[in-house]
Amino acid sequence: MTPQQKIEILQTLIHIKSVNAHETDVADYLASLFAPYPQAQIEKVPFAPGRDNLVVTIGNPAGPQLGLSGHMDVVAAGDETAWTHPPFGGEIVDGRLFGRGASDMKSGLAAIVITMLEFLEQGTSLAGSLRLLATVGEETGEYGAATLTDAGYADHLAGAEPSGLDQVVYTARGVIDYKVVSTGVASHSAQPENGVNAIDNLMKFYNAVGPLMAKYTKTDPVLGGLLHNVDLISGGEQVNSIPAHAELMANMRTIPAYPNQIIYDELEALIDRLNQEPGVQLELSYSYPEEAILGDPQAPLVRLAKQISDDVCQHETQIVGSGGANDGAEFLRAKADFTSIEIGPGSDTSHQVDEYIELDDYLQAIAFYETLVPAFFAQIGQSSKRQ
Repeated sequence: MTPQQKIEILQTLIHIKSVNAHETDVADYLASLFAPYPQAQIEKVPFAPGRDNLVVTIGNPAGPQLGLSGHMDVVAAGDETAWTHPPFGGEIVDGRLFGRGASDMKSGLAAIVITMLEFLEQGTSLAGSLRLLATVGEETGEYGAATLTDAGYADHLAGAEPSGLDQVVYTARGVIDYKVVSTGVASHSAQPENGVNAIDNLMKFYNAVGPLMAKYTKTDPVLGGLLHNVDLISGGEQVNSIPAHAELMANMRTIPAYPNQIIYDELEALIDRLNQEPGVQLELSYSYPEEAILGDPQAPLVRLAKQISDDVCQHETQIVGSGGANDGAEFLRAKADFTSIEIGPGSDTSHQVDEYIELDDYLQAIAFYETLVPAFFAQIGQSSKRQ
């Protein structure tokens, strides 16, 4: 495959407006690239209508397995008039390809897809099974990774998130997004005794939860401390009515020292205590929470990825942690004995106006993955012989 063909695949992905949905359009396009190769096993694993995960498996099913993962959704472009380059245009200027998802993470997705296509095109004999895991809903909760994990697709995993090729991410924060809904009784504001103010009751939770979370003071040497932020509050209908409804949403970033269940127990105990007060009716719910990834900086796959990135990219690759959650947290729910890393092309423009990827980095990422895969199978094979 020529460099121009590789760039055109990425441009086509940018053209597809998979903004927090419509990932099946991406899955269909990627599946069409593998369709000419009968040795590629192509599966769609649905999450919701129009939101199919794509799994493509090639190589030797009798050998070890490695997954290459990437998500197909992107965040919204926002005010498109603020963009210098159309967000879904895939324009190339001065060696940079612009568009929503160029960094996060259609360049990484395209790179792992092309890696597999070139193995097929060249008839490369793989000592193990190589699997593409193209997921839906990563930006809003790792829905696709959860679906694939439940279906049994998790194994050793290299995700193509935009860490930059000079960083191997082995550990990451978890995430807890939660909502608290307060239900009151509406009345005229001139007769508040006839109603129950849902906002007042919601604020009881708000005022208590900050100090409650602040008592968790441990810090991770790589990831830092526990983070808790209330980011959305809404309630009421008009200024002269006692509100019957109010709600807030909060985002937490957890660390391995505090498994999510500890936080659930605290939040639920607070809700239960407040609900004992007269007139208080609070309801707590979660949205696809993820555990923190502990990881091991000395794991063979971590060290191998660093070595290959050093060699292929001619730089010093750092082994680091990530403040954000990723699909790896969901895949690790499988509780199997495997390693999850993230390393992929990207720039510091993810989720921003005029998001872009350097084409040299994108093409270099393909060379990295094409070197990593056979090296991983050789490493696993040598390990098995030693055992």
